[in-house]
Amino acid sequence: MSAQVEPRKPYDIDSLTDVALRVFAERGYDGASMDDVARAAGITKASIYHHVSGKEALLERGLGRALDALFAILDEPAAREGRAIERLRHIVERVAEVTLRLLPELTVLFRIHGASKSEREAVERRRSFDRYVTEIIVQAQREGDVRRDLDARLAARLIFGMSNSVVEWYRAGSLTREAIAHAVVSLAFEGMTPR
Repeated sequence: MSAQVEPRKPYDIDSLTDVALRVFAERGYDGASMDDVARAAGITKASIYHHVSGKEALLERGLGRALDALFAILDEPAAREGRAIERLRHIVERVAEVTLRLLPELTVLFRIHGASKSEREAVERRRSFDRYVTEIIVQAQREGDVRRDLDARLAARLIFGMSNSVVEWYRAGSLTREAIAHAVVSLAFEGMTPR
């Protein structure tokens, strides 16, 4: 009696991108090879090239996913309507949630430095997101809900720096997404000391 061999799971471009992002997040984009991606997927390197032109194409797809998810937050009604401080609070909480939901995508995005064309385009898009949020902080300052002595751009960078650092230490099961998002919002808007 021969052992049954399980059929190999067919890959499409989305599932292959998922695998590549996990490899890029673990090894770094520059440190990962197409051989690493093929090994992680359990397929040949030639099979990957059936779907994409190369490693940068996989990176570009992953960065696009990450940035599309971040910009989608800005289109949510709670990010567009109401006082600036409430819109800001919503955006900060949702960025923390999305970071945890799309951990490989956001890990790769937060670690890129602009070495390739795809990275440079992603860095510029990310800066556009930061500028948008900075403008909301400026508006909240004008409305009297955020201290005027804080540099709005610096405040945005520090808030998102706290949120973005999650990609460095979070491991599934250690804390819930909700608990982390709540902590980020609480620290950013209320601080650590009791009132």
